[in-house]
Amino acid sequence: MIQFNDIPFSPKMSAALSELKINYVFQSIFYPDGKSVFAREALMRPLNMTVTELINEYTRRNELYTLEVATLFGAMKEFRARGYSELPSINSFPCETFADEEIQAFGDYFSANLPHFIVETLEYPEFDPVISALKRKHISLCDNFLALDDFGSGLNTEEIAEFMKPNIIKLDRSLLTGVDSDKAKQMNCNKIIEASHKCGVKIVAEGIETKGEFDCMKQLGADFFQGFYLEMPA
Repeated sequence: MIQFNDIPFSPKMSAALSELKINYVFQSIFYPDGKSVFAREALMRPLNMTVTELINEYTRRNELYTLEVATLFGAMKEFRARGYSELPSINSFPCETFADEEIQAFGDYFSANLPHFIVETLEYPEFDPVISALKRKHISLCDNFLALDDFGSGLNTEEIAEFMKPNIIKLDRSLLTGVDSDKAKQMNCNKIIEASHKCGVKIVAEGIETKGEFDCMKQLGADFFQGFYLEMPA
């Protein structure tokens, strides 16, 4: 279980984080060879409920900011503990971003050899344009990367991509399920990939579950690949 009591938080934040019982697993994001790892996505695993149940509970309590802090700090702690050398990729809510005191605490705690990392903005629960713009500014100032998770579902649409100007777009599983045998899906994915590449945006084909999907998305020009076909979270 992730412990936060050694991080220089305020007493209020320390108390809020002490209630959380969470671990993290990781799933690799691969280059097109399907073997070389580009990044590792941190996936929260609560000990006593599902991730969705935890998010719903903290949304109801108006305490999503606590989960935002727990996710970035907890995932980075576990990433370091495992000794990974690739880019960490960490989920983030589109309606939350760090306050100055958490930015300071993050820098103080992880200052030694802090790697660049990817911030994946989720497709839920709500989009706040002011906070999202500030998040984008923070990410850019630190030379990190912004990714839109599950593009094509929930909040993460073409309009959000235009507003956020991400470095990476992760195509939602629904766009590429059975893509190898679906011409309409192939045309749609190809359109998104070509438009993204023209803007210098890289594409992750997310949720790859079969060799056919993997081979087809490679042929369509996706830059990176993630899914159960390549690796299970662990």
